[in-house]
Amino acid sequence: MSLEALANDLKHARYSWVVLSLIFALIAYVSRAMRWRLIIEPLNYKPGLRNTFFALMVGYLANFAFPRIGEITRCATLSKKEKIPVDRLIGTVIVERAIDLISLLIILVVLVVLRFDTFGTFFSENVFIPLGNKISSTLDFTWLAWTITAITLSVILTFYIIFRRRIAHLHLVTKISDLVRGVLEGLKTIYKMKKRWQFIFHTVFIWLMYWMMTWVVVFALPSTSQLTIIDGLFILVIGGLGMSAPVQSGIGAFHWIVSRGLFIVYGIPIEKGLVFATISHESQSLLAIALGIMSFILIFKKRSIINLPVEISRELEETETKTA
Repeated sequence: MSLEALANDLKHARYSWVVLSLIFALIAYVSRAMRWRLIIEPLNYKPGLRNTFFALMVGYLANFAFPRIGEITRCATLSKKEKIPVDRLIGTVIVERAIDLISLLIILVVLVVLRFDTFGTFFSENVFIPLGNKISSTLDFTWLAWTITAITLSVILTFYIIFRRRIAHLHLVTKISDLVRGVLEGLKTIYKMKKRWQFIFHTVFIWLMYWMMTWVVVFALPSTSQLTIIDGLFILVIGGLGMSAPVQSGIGAFHWIVSRGLFIVYGIPIEKGLVFATISHESQSLLAIALGIMSFILIFKKRSIINLPVEISRELEETETKTA
């Protein structure tokens, strides 16, 4: 689109609504840190909320470098500060991400059921049908991949059963076994959790804050100010699908699907939809980057800032070696 037109729309936007959106986002981040602590507690560790929040934001910052590396980064950061095994933390993050995915799918289903005439066609033509075609076109390759994987795992398992006494003492085998046990222990926390109602509350509250932070931005632009709170839920869902794309923090994917959704469902021109997506995504990105940098400095304030990147890199290398 025309950069001049984009600059003009951004210049005349009402940024008080964007600030309100960022407040909702900050509250959601704190609630997410509190929920992560609840998942960690069954491991018999009680990390401080301050360190948990800082580790979470450092992870978000890392996602701008490589997609999803933030999940490992935040585990390594919290492990460094709270002396919690990284492998167990990885298990808790897998649980957290699974819950988020289920939550997003539930919201999508509810949205389609409530307003099928409005949103059903969009999701059918732009999500479900393309996804079905993609799965169908790759089905043969998928079956081949699964077959090769199953055979490979069977060979490895057979080899391990036969020679386990001889290789059990090897350093690599021990590390892999410890990693698997640690991740499984982290996954079990969802069953061992004693404060389940608090966990459910934070999960609902987080998505409520996400909903509010998405919706209030519509009032920043005249072209979207007529959208209702249910429309904000629609933008949240399609934006969440864009953010799940394997790119750095959903950059590009978020803008594409949101602008396309606003055009198809509401008739808002693509250019105006891109302005909305830019304000929404980049304001949240700047907040995440600012909080990530601040957290990075504060959580390691007693360490040398010069040596810090080396320590984090070493921790990540050790984690990647365990995973391999």
